Amino acid sequence: MTTAQHVIVMGVAGSGKSSVATLLAEQLGWVLAEGDEFHPQANIDKMSAGQPLDDDDRQPFLEAIRDWVRAKGAEGVSTIVTCSALKRSYRDVLREAGPVRFAHLTGDVDTISERMEKRTDHFMPPSLLASQFATLEQLDDDEDGMAVSIDGTLEEITGTIVESLRLEASPAADARES
Repeated sequence: MTTAQHVIVMGVAGSGKSSVATLLAEQLGWVLAEGDEFHPQANIDKMSAGQPLDDDDRQPFLEAIRDWVRAKGAEGVSTIVTCSALKRSYRDVLREAGPVRFAHLTGDVDTISERMEKRTDHFMPPSLLASQFATLEQLDDDEDGMAVSIDGTLEEITGTIVESLRLEASPAADARES
């Protein structure tokens, strides 16, 4: 049995986490989880009202993702999860699940703001983008992960992530390609 692999696609709201994670999961045959689905309703209500989350708000959200990744890993299932993971302390909680790597989607404020203005199906208002950038801590050299610019196509971005993190498709994905 191959050891399960786990990648958190991270970055500020509007950076393309869901799009990149979906394509990665399809290419690799891994299980995908949208981090937003782990938020308690109180967090969604707070963000919808234009209020940024604080560390206390984020703790149960991060623990829920960690526990889900840990459970999937115990089953030998590789996962892709979207999560802003803006601070090292947040990533530390996620790493408690076992070996987790991070793919940090990076872009400038103007590009991401423009993307957020076009979204109609998300509870995170563009007004919170500044607080996300203010909270963001770049990956440290000792964190297992990489940064990739959102300036490329989805295919280029996912290709860079797969190559840089040396990700391997699940056997089921390999069988589909044959």
